[in-house]
Amino acid sequence: MAELVQALGADNIRWVGGAVRDTLVGMAVHDVDCATKLTPDVVIDRCREAGIRTVPTGLDHGTITAVLEGGPVEVTTLRRDVATDGRRATIAFAQEWQEDAARRDFTINALFAHPETLEISDYFGGLDDLAARRVRFIGDARTRIREDHLRILRYYRFQARFGADLDAEAEEACEELAGTLKGLSRERVSGELLGILALPDPHPTTARMHAKGVLGVILPEACKAHLTALKNLIAAETAQGFSPDPLRRLAALLPPIREVSEAVAARLRLSRAQRARLICAAERTQDDGANPLALAYYEGSQGAADRLLLLGKDASAVKDWERPQFPLKGGEIVARGVQAGPEVARLLQTVEARWVEEGFPSRERVQELLGDTLDD
Repeated sequence: MAELVQALGADNIRWVGGAVRDTLVGMAVHDVDCATKLTPDVVIDRCREAGIRTVPTGLDHGTITAVLEGGPVEVTTLRRDVATDGRRATIAFAQEWQEDAARRDFTINALFAHPETLEISDYFGGLDDLAARRVRFIGDARTRIREDHLRILRYYRFQARFGADLDAEAEEACEELAGTLKGLSRERVSGELLGILALPDPHPTTARMHAKGVLGVILPEACKAHLTALKNLIAAETAQGFSPDPLRRLAALLPPIREVSEAVAARLRLSRAQRARLICAAERTQDDGANPLALAYYEGSQGAADRLLLLGKDASAVKDWERPQFPLKGGEIVARGVQAGPEVARLLQTVEARWVEEGFPSRERVQELLGDTLDD
């Protein structure tokens, strides 16, 4: 990233946000953000002169992405809020680092690092909060939430990830303003909810969200029994070596009813693949544990793992399991004198079902099963 620093000038930029925060606590850094005093047009011009490609990812908000060999870096001009309505903000460009820091959500997200000296600029006590594992809004919590209602869910996500001691003001503000989440776009809510559920152990956080009336606003289908189901699922994932999966955990928070999953998928604007997976999980039954590999054959390894883990059953057999190819074609049945048509399809299905039930035996055994089926 030295080429970007050289192009824009070290005194004109600061590393900011998650990259600084995560580095300080020894976590892996995945995204790098950079704040700058330069306006977007100047950033683009200077990058062009330095041979750095840029993408105008958010010009309305002063953001361009510099495409570097080591990965993309978002470069955003310092900003201040002119007006907010809880969903979006009208901004103006600023020149002071502290002015930009003041509009951010939490103290731990408002830390700036000089690109060369790595000196930290901390205007609101973020270093102390990070050391204390405390997530605290900058300034008045209620004011911050009224500026952007999504900050309620962001608070819970960051608190689950970094927090130890609860901040009383933040907790009270989130509970008091929970109803404002209804005005947010479904995509933003979905992204934060799945982000919370993707954390190693989101159960204590979701339980608190439920107690505070926050979860009921965004996921009214979830009740205490479903929170227990989530806790049990997390324990099963951990015991059986499965990675945290937010969609599987979302399924745990819902009653196992297809129509409910369809409605939630639509409300949260889930993708078609996510919707199908949520429905598959909802259709689980106690019989699913009888033959895990047969379940995986018909529902896929992921679908089978979801169902088995949600049921508290052993899913180890389907982990990383590759679906075998059924070694029989319709032409082979026709060659045995069966007229092409529906009867061939029926015979294929019958033999395939027996093959699956027997644990996917060899092609020779499939031929025997076909012969037995034709003789019936």
